[in-house]
Amino acid sequence: MTSTLHFKQNGHLDPALLDPATTARAEKLLGRWVNTNSDTKGIASCEIRQEGDQIAIDLSAVGADGPIAWPTVRTKALGNLEEEAGQRTIALAATFEFVFMKSEIYIRVNKGVLVIVLFNTFLDDSGRSNYLNREFFYRVSQ
Repeated sequence: MTSTLHFKQNGHLDPALLDPATTARAEKLLGRWVNTNSDTKGIASCEIRQEGDQIAIDLSAVGADGPIAWPTVRTKALGNLEEEAGQRTIALAATFEFVFMKSEIYIRVNKGVLVIVLFNTFLDDSGRSNYLNREFFYRVSQ
């Protein structure tokens, strides 16, 4: 089976992808966010801040003895062109690497709610199932 790749030129892209404002505006994501589910077993809170041309993400997970701080990751914004009513905003993608697990996260704001989609892959041969989780957060400070 043979497949042919077709490449597009800039003129074929959605014009928003050529507009630096699409990926340069992080205001809607910045701040401290808390999980809407107070009984979550996953991520309790998230802080997102601008650091130069990068965005830093700090997560706190729920632990038996209190919050567990994940290592800070830095990423750049992605254009998010599928917002309702033609809004243009940004999304974030980042990877957290642990000895036993890799977590890929995707973050965006939808109607004022921060949505985090988390893909966890276990690397420790523990037999645990890899899983996907989606959680929702409200902003507590900018």
